[in-house]
Amino acid sequence: MRAVVIFSGGIDSACVVARLAKRYDIYGVTFQYGQKARQETQAACRLAQALNIKEHKVADISFMRDLYGDSNVLTGQDIAMPSSFEYSIVVPVRNAIFLSIATAWAYSLGAELVAYGAHIGDSKYPDCRPDFADALSDALNLGEKDGIDKGIRPRIRIWSPYKDGMTKSQLIIDGLRDMGDTLYEAWSCYIDSEMHCGVCESCQNRREAFVEAGIPDRTRYLES
Repeated sequence: MRAVVIFSGGIDSACVVARLAKRYDIYGVTFQYGQKARQETQAACRLAQALNIKEHKVADISFMRDLYGDSNVLTGQDIAMPSSFEYSIVVPVRNAIFLSIATAWAYSLGAELVAYGAHIGDSKYPDCRPDFADALSDALNLGEKDGIDKGIRPRIRIWSPYKDGMTKSQLIIDGLRDMGDTLYEAWSCYIDSEMHCGVCESCQNRREAFVEAGIPDRTRYLES
């Protein structure tokens, strides 16, 4: 069986790959959408090899930076990065774009599952919620209804840890078991730096999840 995973290079998507690799051949897609954190893509490429992803593609959709402009802090150029959640962190329907592209690849591969790393800690992000993923998978399957009815295309299911009620700390516990110290190579920081900044919202979430998991955090942070 085949699964397409949206593979950012972050700790959540790495844990998803390790989890699903027990049952599926994994096809990973990493998106360059104009985000500041270029380390994400580099981490994804390294981890794709370490996690034995069958095929890894980097999709350049960086034209989205011009469309997004300063609507959010991840692509905006002159907006301060918050250390806790603010709606400025939400990139408009980013996951809808990612999931649509990943699903197109899944249909082409004959894969039946598309996955991304959303968990219950992502509840403040509308396009991470299971009701969004369910509605989008229904819409995408309608877009391939005739092919599905003829048996040419598989029916796609979109899955995330959120759908199973998993927390980030639970992902980390399972991820460490499944991939060992490779887990620490995943990149979480929103800042374009050689090390995790330690203060942005994503770094804070990473740190808190390790504490909740009761696992030593070996990530190197600029701010300890």
